[in-house]
Amino acid sequence: FAFSVFAAVSSVGRGVDLAFDQPAKHGDAHSTRIQGRVAVIDGRTLWFARRGVSVRLADIDSCELPQWSFDPKATAPKDRTLAPVPCGALAKAWLKRTVGSAAVTCQLTADIYSDATVGVCQVKGQDLGFEMLRVGWARLITPFPGNSRYFEAQRYAVAARYGMWATYVLDMAEWRRKAIDRTIGRPPLADLNLLGERQSEISPPFSDARRQPPRRDR
Repeated sequence: FAFSVFAAVSSVGRGVDLAFDQPAKHGDAHSTRIQGRVAVIDGRTLWFARRGVSVRLADIDSCELPQWSFDPKATAPKDRTLAPVPCGALAKAWLKRTVGSAAVTCQLTADIYSDATVGVCQVKGQDLGFEMLRVGWARLITPFPGNSRYFEAQRYAVAARYGMWATYVLDMAEWRRKAIDRTIGRPPLADLNLLGERQSEISPPFSDARRQPPRRDR
């Protein structure tokens, strides 16, 4: 009887909107499942508050929240520099819009390269990683994604110049290595300077610029 009461209390404490299996140990090949309402931290990270679990969307990356990209077809009115695009904030906004108030289900696995918890997450049957790639606010970070449709989604977004693919954007890994100020108030000029010393070019506008003639006044 005592065991039955304890089990019932434990079940109520977890809440009706959350299901959680024992997390996989680091490097464990078996996935586990977590389900519930989430807070969106950035364009690739979800926070399951009731369990204190942060989940990174598998196989993708997105701009960090303070990161800026730049519109090659527009200039800022004050100083005539390239118009800044808050790619990190827009990535978060799109993921938040997609999730809404619905419960999210993630199949979790341990990241063999770090202690992060990653997962393939869905809301109302919609793969969140696929959605972020489709609209161009995320990019693949592996040549072997778990879902082969991710390649199709990214190719579609690049060809259509959706999201960050329409901008000059610094590779996220390079941004993390070089950006000193990572506060939300980071000025766009800081990222414009980083673009000037970039080591990699991941978005199509860089190639477009190289194809332009050096003089346009003739």
